[in-house]
Amino acid sequence: MDLFIAIFTGTVIAATPLIFAALGELVVEKSGVLNLGIEGMMLMGAALAFWAVTAGYSMPVAIMAGALAGAAASLLFGVLALTFLTNQYAAGLALAIFGSGVSAFLGRGFGSDPIEALHRVDIPLLSDLPVVGPLLFRFDPMVYLALLMFVAISWFLYRTKAGLVLRTIGESPQTSHAIGYPVIRIRYMAVLFGGLMAGLAGAYLSVAYTPLWVENMTAGKGWIALALVVFATWRPLRILLGAWLFGGMTILQLQGQALGLEVPSELLSALPYLATIIVLVLISRNRQMLALHFPASLAKPFRPAS
Repeated sequence: MDLFIAIFTGTVIAATPLIFAALGELVVEKSGVLNLGIEGMMLMGAALAFWAVTAGYSMPVAIMAGALAGAAASLLFGVLALTFLTNQYAAGLALAIFGSGVSAFLGRGFGSDPIEALHRVDIPLLSDLPVVGPLLFRFDPMVYLALLMFVAISWFLYRTKAGLVLRTIGESPQTSHAIGYPVIRIRYMAVLFGGLMAGLAGAYLSVAYTPLWVENMTAGKGWIALALVVFATWRPLRILLGAWLFGGMTILQLQGQALGLEVPSELLSALPYLATIIVLVLISRNRQMLALHFPASLAKPFRPAS
């Protein structure tokens, strides 16, 4: 039972940054914009949050600093892709490289000393329950925030007029503009929200998941989050399940190494990424499922008629 609890809680924690980043990218892509720079935004969020903690700021301020760093980076992407109509693929890749370089530059002065990690929430009585307590009520606040964001984004996209407008813009920006919706402004807001969520994901990595600065500490999680959106066929619930799948594979490979399995450690470390590739290949074979929720105007530039 202790092993099961360890794997379950580890899975939920490992999935948390992926949930933040992938849900943010889902909103961006639902508006018809493709931002490949998640990795760079996460790294900038991680660096700013870690710096804020080392500078003596409180943990909430540090997390907010990380989120704002991601939003600022996404604004740069928005100016290139939405205002100047730069190729979205190129602009996103440039942002990923830029974020990696900026975070490496900022991280030169951080040293190798760990910081005090974000404390978990202990709910009176509930946290002390056998089995259920450690399974549900002993996580840090960011884990619960990620689940809250999942509920909020699901409700926003499919239960509100604003969500319907966003999805309509992702399907046909020309039609949306013709009936009076400010397409570019709404796309900017979606891009900024995606950057904010990526910054939160990066902040979680540096102040909670691994409270020790390591260059390129995202280790490809930004790209995994991007793949999760496709894996989920642009559905929030499937993003949540996909993030838990990847988190579970990550924890299982760590447990396998701890148990001393006679398997090369490099292969165990690659298991989460191999699982993601296999799932993507299987999903891609079903073109009808992909086309059902695929935003029709994704990555297509739009300039309002003057």
